[in-house]
Amino acid sequence: MSARDVIIRPIITEKSMRENAEDNKIVFEVKKGANKTEVAQAIKEIYNIVPEKVNVLNVRPKAKRMGRYVGKTSAMRKAIVKLPEGQDISLFNDENK
Repeated sequence: MSARDVIIRPIITEKSMRENAEDNKIVFEVKKGANKTEVAQAIKEIYNIVPEKVNVLNVRPKAKRMGRYVGKTSAMRKAIVKLPEGQDISLFNDENK
């Protein structure tokens, strides 16, 4: 399994951006069976940064309604990765700067 199979995408929300600015943490959606060591190795392989700490958690699906129809959001697993001081992962394209 390659590193790109473990890390699916970064999760970009207001809360995750605040954590990035304050505590130098980045949130990723990861593969369902991934553990902390696999996530840490994938971060090292893709971004060439050794993370200080990795927390992994399961996100349960939420019930959503659209009129009279009821459905659920998809369940996922996410990882909160704390980066060392001075290290940064650019999530956005910085071509316009």
